[in-house]
Amino acid sequence: MTRSGSGFSGTLGLLRLALRRDRILLPTWISVFALTAAVSAKATADLYPSIASRSAAAGAINSSAALVAIYGRVYDPASLGAVSMIKMGGIGGVCVALLSIILITRHTRAEEESGRMELLGATAVGRLAPLGSAMAVILLANLALALATAGLLVAVGLSAAGSVAFGLSWAGAGLAFGAIAAVCAQVSGTARAATALASAVLAASYALRALGDSIFGSPLGPGWPSWISPIGWAQQVRPFAGNQWSVLALSACFSVAVATGALVLADRRDLGAGLLQTRAGPAIAAARLRSPLALAWRLQRGTFAGWLLAFVLLGLMIGGIASSVGDFLNNPSARDFITKLGGEKGLVDAFLAIELSFAGILASAFGVQVVMRLAAEEGEGRAEAVLATSVSRTRWAMGHIWIAMCGTSALLLALGGAAGLTRALQAGDANELGRLVLASMAQLPAAWVLSALTVAVFGIFLRLVVLGWVAFAAFILLAELGPLLNLPQWVLDLSPFAHVPRLPGVAVTPTPFAFLTAAAVLLLAVGLLGLQRRDIA
Repeated sequence: MTRSGSGFSGTLGLLRLALRRDRILLPTWISVFALTAAVSAKATADLYPSIASRSAAAGAINSSAALVAIYGRVYDPASLGAVSMIKMGGIGGVCVALLSIILITRHTRAEEESGRMELLGATAVGRLAPLGSAMAVILLANLALALATAGLLVAVGLSAAGSVAFGLSWAGAGLAFGAIAAVCAQVSGTARAATALASAVLAASYALRALGDSIFGSPLGPGWPSWISPIGWAQQVRPFAGNQWSVLALSACFSVAVATGALVLADRRDLGAGLLQTRAGPAIAAARLRSPLALAWRLQRGTFAGWLLAFVLLGLMIGGIASSVGDFLNNPSARDFITKLGGEKGLVDAFLAIELSFAGILASAFGVQVVMRLAAEEGEGRAEAVLATSVSRTRWAMGHIWIAMCGTSALLLALGGAAGLTRALQAGDANELGRLVLASMAQLPAAWVLSALTVAVFGIFLRLVVLGWVAFAAFILLAELGPLLNLPQWVLDLSPFAHVPRLPGVAVTPTPFAFLTAAAVLLLAVGLLGLQRRDIA
């Protein structure tokens, strides 16, 4: 970078540029988060209209160590806000943190990889301006999210103080992990490595919060692991249950300290290099890597390994919770809650059906991510080197598409196997293993449809491939909030996951599986045909 009077010279200009790049992304995600919180609050108010019903639901959650580990503890069972935001506080905070990680990486390490940062370095831009502008984006985005969320929660009838505390708790988590991602961007040599490292810290933080609330915690408060976790701090603000404002100062001080450390590291490293140097590969590829499929696997295997581990752990957790979910379902309100979310017949089967169907949607995100990497290979110019050989466009793309489809299958198989094994051991019934594997794999055709939809968009309009993530977010919202809001059936049917039988516990016909598989094949054909006819970036 060109040395100027200040290391932050040009920060304001880079900030304006970043906000212009994110003029669609940021308002969209802020709106989605804020609206989801507000809709969740409204749905909970309709589901639990009385103090007695809310207290019963909160008591059922607090009495289950597994549910406390997943969502946290309800500290004021009579409070509508505390009950309605219990799920949004923990899981929502993780999503906000993940968005901050993506934004920081997008505006720092990814810019260096693309070479655009080097062009900016030839102008009068300070050495610290890129990181400074990225941090400013994170600050503005999280404050806007806090304001929008608080405003909508007040609009649906929750208290102003609790709504502000909840919005700021989300912002605190986002800022903390934005700062962590900034450090990871200095340490790692690639955007993917920086994102993976920051995401690993996020996963560890969530695990610490879960341990602190469940194993080490008590009805009075969490144990020590929660107090070394930024996700734990966000939940210990306790919106609508006392509003512990002082905890926000902990998040703020941590964010400032870590962000300062990131700036120090940025000032000491070379442009384009990470503090951890990547090892140079061999000049000639091994024979096993001399095909598009092998190359795609080499590029995606680290990502797949992380997803596989996460799904095995998720399966173990789902299987473990199933045995104690009966306690949660003993009160009529909770029973109605599970039924409205789509469960059928047996209550434990209903719980398993809900969790496995939601996990199926999560698994589809892997397929979208793989196709997004395919698009990045083209957008960043690396595909051109492959296509300059005898490799055809279809063969090149199919290498990644096979990883997307087979990888999604493996994730759901691992999920069902882990859940089924845990459930079989606890119930003493070996048949549970096969039942839950089949229930998990039933989500596969719908997950394939989302991957194929992303391929179709990629093949026709490369610049619009991000619509794959938009579709994923829409399917999540329809699955989570659609039944609670009593949306028309035709709206729910827009999601391919609405056509999959809720297994286990219901009759199965081959029609929806055949229909979804055919739709996936058709979308893949459209994408590959479009790729053949358009120009390569």
